[in-house]
Amino acid sequence: MNRTLGLIAVLATGIATPALAQEAFFDDFDTLDQSRWYVADGWSNGAHQNCTWSTDQVTASGGMLRVGFAPGAKGDRQYRCGELQTRTAYSYGTYEARLKTPSGSGLNAAFFTYIGPQQGKPHDEIDFEILTRDTSQVDTTTFVNGKSGDGEIGSGQSHALPYPSDSDFVTFAFTWSPDSVHYYINGQLVRTMDDPKTIPSNAQRIFFSLWGTDTLTDWMGEFTPVTAPIAMEVDWAAFTPLDQDCAFEQSILCQD
Repeated sequence: MNRTLGLIAVLATGIATPALAQEAFFDDFDTLDQSRWYVADGWSNGAHQNCTWSTDQVTASGGMLRVGFAPGAKGDRQYRCGELQTRTAYSYGTYEARLKTPSGSGLNAAFFTYIGPQQGKPHDEIDFEILTRDTSQVDTTTFVNGKSGDGEIGSGQSHALPYPSDSDFVTFAFTWSPDSVHYYINGQLVRTMDDPKTIPSNAQRIFFSLWGTDTLTDWMGEFTPVTAPIAMEVDWAAFTPLDQDCAFEQSILCQD
């Protein structure tokens, strides 16, 4: 399955050319920093998506970001869903987030980076995706110039979580360098990618999203109707450039 179906963001006019940022940041979401984050609103990513991005599904207060999915039509879709992205693009370094997902078949909760044709760049991407029909697993993937792995089989791989992501917060991290991507779950290395054709090279924005589908059932399962608002909760998110160490105490870079 080409996961870009659900992850390529249609970007609004005025943020199509990203600035390149290389300063470390740690966001604990006491509020939603509008200078850092742009919230998608008013469109969906294709016919496969059964929800419309909506600003009312992205909120931050009291130290928690909530990226939601809720009943209630918007545009031509039955549901509203949430996505946000950084306004600037980040290059090599360590990307981290501590989050908890809802559960439910036909939903995708994602923490990922992306850049693409909307910004005049090739499609590069690095993913953590939880298909919430099974919250005991997370999928990791990269895309390079629009191709996953070797372009035939793909670079997707599933990993067992230490506990279901809807039961408690899990910390996800990856370190991206010119010749490798290392994925971590709760500080434990779970995957190393070092084949050059699987390593992105273009600076990317950081995304969080929660969306659903009625059609991608082979990949995400039959959609279970959502009758009340649900959300992915993000406790914090952070970036540390490749040449810096231990920028904040929660980072994997601060481990012995």
